[in-house]
Amino acid sequence: MSKLFIISNRLPITIEKKGDKLSYRQSSGGLVSAVSAYLDQEGQRTFTKKVWVGVSECSEQEWQTVSDTFTADYDFHPIFAAQKTYDQYYNGFANSVLWPLFHYFPSYADYQPQFFEAYKKINHNFADDLANQLNPEDTVWIHDYHLLPLAALLCKRNPKLTIGLFLHIPFPSYELFRAMPNDWQHEIIEGMLGADLVGFHTNDYRDHFLNCVSKITQAKVQDQIIHLNGRQIKTGAFPIGIDYDQFNSAYNNEGVVAKRNEHLHMKQDKKLIFSVDRLDYTKGVFSRLKGYREFLLQNPGYIGKVIFALVVIPSRDNISRYAERKKIIDEYVGNLNSRFGNIGWQPVVYQYGHLSFDELIALYTACDIALITPLRDGMNLVAKEFVASRKDKRGVLVLSEMAGAADELPEALIINPNDRKEIGDMIRRGLEMPRAEQEDRMAAMQARISSYNVVDWARDFFNRLKDAKAGQLQLRENIMDNFDKAKILDRYSSATDRLILLDYDGTLAPFAKEPGMARPSDEVLQILTKLSADNHNKVYIVSGRDSDTLQGWLGHLPIGIIAEHGAKVKHMGQAWGSFGSDQVKDKLQTVYKMMQGYVDACPGSFIEEKDFSLAWHYRKADPVTGPLKAARLLQDLQKSADTRVLSLLDGHKVIEVKGGNTDKGQAIEQLMTGHTYDFILCIGDDQTDEDMFRKLAGVANAFTIKVGAEESLAAYNLLTPYLVHALLQTLSQRMQPA
Repeated sequence: MSKLFIISNRLPITIEKKGDKLSYRQSSGGLVSAVSAYLDQEGQRTFTKKVWVGVSECSEQEWQTVSDTFTADYDFHPIFAAQKTYDQYYNGFANSVLWPLFHYFPSYADYQPQFFEAYKKINHNFADDLANQLNPEDTVWIHDYHLLPLAALLCKRNPKLTIGLFLHIPFPSYELFRAMPNDWQHEIIEGMLGADLVGFHTNDYRDHFLNCVSKITQAKVQDQIIHLNGRQIKTGAFPIGIDYDQFNSAYNNEGVVAKRNEHLHMKQDKKLIFSVDRLDYTKGVFSRLKGYREFLLQNPGYIGKVIFALVVIPSRDNISRYAERKKIIDEYVGNLNSRFGNIGWQPVVYQYGHLSFDELIALYTACDIALITPLRDGMNLVAKEFVASRKDKRGVLVLSEMAGAADELPEALIINPNDRKEIGDMIRRGLEMPRAEQEDRMAAMQARISSYNVVDWARDFFNRLKDAKAGQLQLRENIMDNFDKAKILDRYSSATDRLILLDYDGTLAPFAKEPGMARPSDEVLQILTKLSADNHNKVYIVSGRDSDTLQGWLGHLPIGIIAEHGAKVKHMGQAWGSFGSDQVKDKLQTVYKMMQGYVDACPGSFIEEKDFSLAWHYRKADPVTGPLKAARLLQDLQKSADTRVLSLLDGHKVIEVKGGNTDKGQAIEQLMTGHTYDFILCIGDDQTDEDMFRKLAGVANAFTIKVGAEESLAAYNLLTPYLVHALLQTLSQRMQPA
C-alpha cells in the first residue's frame, strides 16, 4: 500500500513557548476535523503511513526539541521558510491577491510582483523538500489556494504520483481571474493541472475553473475532463461536510448543558440571535449588522425583546484590510447600542475572541436564529454545524445565497447578503416561525447533511481520485510507443491485402475555425498518394464532411471516399453512390429551423449543410456560451427530432443530425463483407469514429488508433495529427512484399 501525504499551508499543530518550556497543541478547524475523521475510519485500511506536510511557525531547533512528544493519527513533516518570504507569500499573494479576487473583491487585490515571486518560491520549497520523500506509488492530497502551483511541480518530478487538489474557497469567473497579469494566470492554472483530480465545493466553482482552463491554455475540455499533453485531469464538485455525530451528540454534553442554561437564563423571555464568523470582509458581518438595524427600525415592538450575540474570531490582524474591518465593526456596534439600547438592555452583545467547543454548541442550541450572511463563501461549515447541533430540531437558519452551503440547505431562510431589508424581513419571519415549521425544515436539513458527512466527502474524493489515476494509467498504456509502432510496421510489411481507413478532421488535418480552412496540406496529399499507389493497399477517407468538399480536395487521388458518416460513398474509380433518403432530407428541414434559432442566440456558431445531415458548429463561439447552448440544443433535438429516421451526434464542438440508418461502422462493414484483409489500419479522433473501432474490435489483423488523449475503444492512442502523419509516412516508405 502507498503512503498518504496531506499538504496544506500550515501544519495542524502550534508550538507554544512558556519561559524555557516548549509544548504543543493541535489546531482545530474544518480541514483538520475532516482529515482526522476520514483517517480514523478509512485511512488505516488504505494507507501504510500518513504524513501531514506544512509550514511550521517555530524554528528548526525548537521543532527538534518538542517533536518527540507528538501524538496524532499522522506524522508531521515541517517546511521551514524565511519569515519575510513567508509573509509576502501568505499575507501578500495568498491573502492580498488570491483571497480577495477569488471572493469577488477585485478592488482589494494588491498586485505586487514581489508577492508573486515569494508565492512561487514557497511552492518550490515544498516541492524541493518533498522530492526525496515521495515514491511513485504514493498519494498526495494538496489543500487550498496557498499551494496552487504545487501539483505541477510534483508531477513534473514524479509523473506516476497520484495527486489530488481540493480548493476550499470559491473559484472566480474568468472575467475576475483575468484581472491578474497573464503569467500569473498561467502559473496558477497550469499548476493546478498537475493534479489528477481537482475538486471544488460546488458545480459553479468547477465550471468557472473549466472556463478559465479553456481560455488560458490549449487544453481540451469535455464532460468536465481536461485533456492536456496526453493526460486526463478530472474535476468534480465535493461539498465538504462535518462530523455530524460529533455536533449532534454534543447537545447533551454536561458542559454544553450547563453553558446553554446560562444563556437561557440570561435571555429569559427574550429572543436570541447568534452569529459567529472570522474577522474577514467576505463574511458580511457589517452587512449583517445593517440588516439587524433594519429589523429594529421596521419592527420597533421587538426593541428590548431580542438580543444579537455577535462573536467575531480574530484573523489576519496584521493585514490592513482586516484591521480596518474590525474598526468599522467596533464603531457600528457601539453606535447601534447607543441608538437603540438602554440601561437594562443592549441590542448587540459583541465578543471579539475565540469560543470553546462547549461554548459554541451552547450558543448554537440556545439561540432562536443563527444568522449567517457571508458576501461570498466557499462552503460555510458554521451553517452545517448549527443544523447538526439542533438535536431538539428547533431554531431557524438564515443563510446567504452566496455561501456554498446554500445549495445543500434550501430549507433555510435564504437571503441576499447585500439586501438589508430582506435580512430584516427574514429575521422577523424566523422569530415568528411556528414550531412545527421549524422542526420540518430542520429535519430535512439534518437528513441531508447527515447522509453526506465529512467522511463521505473524503471517501468520495479519494474514490474519484483513484478512478482518475486508473484512467490515466490506462491511457498511458494505450499511447503508442516504439514497440507498438514496430509491431504495426512489421505486420504492414508482411501483408499483401491491406485496408486503410482514415478519418479526416482531427486525424489528417487539425481542426480549423471554419470547415473550409482545413484543406489538406501538401504533406497529407503526398502521404495519401504514396499509400494509394501501392497495389496492395485500399485507402478510404471515412469522414462526416459533405461529398462536394471531399471530392474537391481529394477526388483526384486513387482512393475511396465515404462522406457524411456513410450516407454517401465513392469507391476508387467509380461515381458517388447515395445511401440517404428523401425522408431524411424532409426531417432535416425542421431541424434546420431549430438550429437557426441557436445560431441567432449564440454568436460565432453556424450551420454546415450537407445532403443528408446538418451540423451546428460552435468552435468560434464563446467558450462558456457555446457548450451551454449546445447542451440545450441537444436536449431540444432529443425531444423533438424523429429518432426513427434521424440520429444525433455530440462531437468536438459540433452537434450533428444525420440519417439514423447510417454510420461509419456500417459503412466500413460493407467494405469488409465477403473480403478478408490481412492488415487493417483504422485511425480517427471523434465520437463517430468509435463506430468503426467497435466494428473492428476482435477482427484479426486490425489495428485501431484514437487521435487524442480521450478514452476509446481503439487499441492505441496517438496524441496529434502530426504523429499520425509520421506513422503514415513511415508506412508509405516500407518495402513491399514480393
